[in-house]
Amino acid sequence: MKKKLQRDGLFREIKRRRAYEKPSQRKAREKGEAIRRGRKAARKLAQKFWPGPLTLILKRSRQARDFVTGAQDSVGLRVPSHPVAQELLRLFDGAIAAPSANRFGLVSPTTAAHVRDDLGKDVDLVLEGGASDVGIESTIVDLSGATPVLLRPGHISKAEVEALIGAVGEKNATSPRHSGGLERHYAPRTPARLVPTYALDGEIAKGKHKVAVLAFSRPDERVDYWLRMPRDPHAYAQRLYAALRELDSAGCERILVEAPPDAPEWDAVRDRLRRACEAA
Repeated sequence: MKKKLQRDGLFREIKRRRAYEKPSQRKAREKGEAIRRGRKAARKLAQKFWPGPLTLILKRSRQARDFVTGAQDSVGLRVPSHPVAQELLRLFDGAIAAPSANRFGLVSPTTAAHVRDDLGKDVDLVLEGGASDVGIESTIVDLSGATPVLLRPGHISKAEVEALIGAVGEKNATSPRHSGGLERHYAPRTPARLVPTYALDGEIAKGKHKVAVLAFSRPDERVDYWLRMPRDPHAYAQRLYAALRELDSAGCERILVEAPPDAPEWDAVRDRLRRACEAA
């Protein structure tokens, strides 16, 4: 009984102090609480999904320099699972700050050959690690604010994240800048258009351009270049960027992409295709 009274007295004192807080004190306290919540959520997600395709956005410490954070007050962290990347991290004492290995805004590479095609003589060395197992970029979860936010969908789904840390919101105007955040991104040089399944035949029938098609169905003889994609979302994601690169080099005037199903397991693929097909 005595301990209960002591706790009740402590809670009343905390409430009394907060009632007389200055705005600056309240802001500092709320910021500290958000940081603690973010760290707790980060530990849960890291224990479950690291090493793996998950990037966590956290409040930066004083050790994080502006060239790492882009002068933002947050920093993105990821622990890759690939053995070559793991060995590279070991050689650099556990941490590397680096951009993506592709030209800005263009289709992401999933093999060393793609990197060499993109960057050529601008880089001295390309590490060979085989084709990407996942195929698309990591899921990004922002834990730097008051509530967790999904900045970019990926192989690890929103549902899997929420199962560990509770509700996750959608990004907004105040969200940190992040990789893959532009409306047009991951895009081939050949103009691409995302087409609903019911409209694909009509687009092909127009026949005004030499066209390449990325679709689930069997090839159509009216089409100059056709790639058939798997109906499993993870297999589709693994193949996606290699397929877009192949279609981009097919010498066609435009690319038609059959829209994937409107289901949660396809969120990451739909995100990449929407950005790839956004008008320049």
